[in-house]
Amino acid sequence: MPQYAVDVIIPVHSASRPIARAVGSVIDHTDAPARVTVIAHNIDPAIIRTGLGAYAEHPHLRLLALADGIPSPAGPMNLGFAEASAPFTALLGSDDEFAPGAIDSWLRVQRDTGADAVFARIRLAGGATDPYPPVRRGTRRRELDGEADRLAYRSAPLGLVSRERFPDLRMTEGVGSGEDLVYSLTTWFTGRHLAYDLDGPGYVCHGDAEDRVTAAKRPLAEDFGFLDALERTPWFVAAGTAVREAILVKIIRMHVFDALRSHLASDSPDGAVADDFRALLGRIAGLAPRVERLLSVADGRVLSALRDDEFDAARLTALLAARQRYTHPSAILTRNPLAVFHRQAPFRTLLAGALLQRRHGLPSSAG
Repeated sequence: MPQYAVDVIIPVHSASRPIARAVGSVIDHTDAPARVTVIAHNIDPAIIRTGLGAYAEHPHLRLLALADGIPSPAGPMNLGFAEASAPFTALLGSDDEFAPGAIDSWLRVQRDTGADAVFARIRLAGGATDPYPPVRRGTRRRELDGEADRLAYRSAPLGLVSRERFPDLRMTEGVGSGEDLVYSLTTWFTGRHLAYDLDGPGYVCHGDAEDRVTAAKRPLAEDFGFLDALERTPWFVAAGTAVREAILVKIIRMHVFDALRSHLASDSPDGAVADDFRALLGRIAGLAPRVERLLSVADGRVLSALRDDEFDAARLTALLAARQRYTHPSAILTRNPLAVFHRQAPFRTLLAGALLQRRHGLPSSAG
């Protein structure tokens, strides 16, 4: 029998991160045998050891070092996976923490369901529950389905993941962002008996980090380098239309629009920005030709403006803001009335997220 039930992996690249808080949330509030592996990434491990305080000498903690000179969390996370020996792994950001008893709760759910992965409920910095993934009816907890439960909306594999089922699965290295997308999608779309600990103690996000690697602005090609890895993944190559659309409509809504907003906020956006995004949208259309029918009317207006011959940054910025006014019909309804009630269209996606948040008595911020 393995010595530990869970290997918790925490990469850290800065002395400013409250690493002792993250580690303490595991060591002080978990009954099951859990090991914490802290990876000092491109920083002197002695600095991180100091930040760990009394936890540095804890028998259930080990401190590893990785100096690869690459500002991406993929390398240290993959080192943690390679060094894990417990049946399950769990990722934890160095500025986040687990709520007391979270690991024990996830393990109970796993024992009850036999799941290859257990989703953690995520509590955001403002106290709201993250509405993603917007599972069926906002209440689905057992036997989740990647397409039916819109699992693509959970980009990070937060919770438990089985090492037996995914012994060689790793983060995508060499990309500017989205290193966790193929890892997560592979887990959600090929895992068995997936479960969601929707009412248990969860993963607590904090907003006090000012140096998140994933927040840095990059060229568009770097932002979407993960598509290369996705296109090479065997299960995605073999996937049917419904699965591809479930993944790619999320990529447009969450990644393409966010990237466009970021690029428009730069000092001097120009027509080259639109050219890059047109090429990206063409690539996505090649993978799922009818995916845009699942977008809202407001989303479609953004794409139409991008395809206009005359580049208008101010108009695009205004249209991006309009697509997030979820009380307006244009942000909920699809251009084709026949697609309004499609599982991946805005109405059902937003409703499921709102119901999930309402379950915890908090206002919705889905979408």
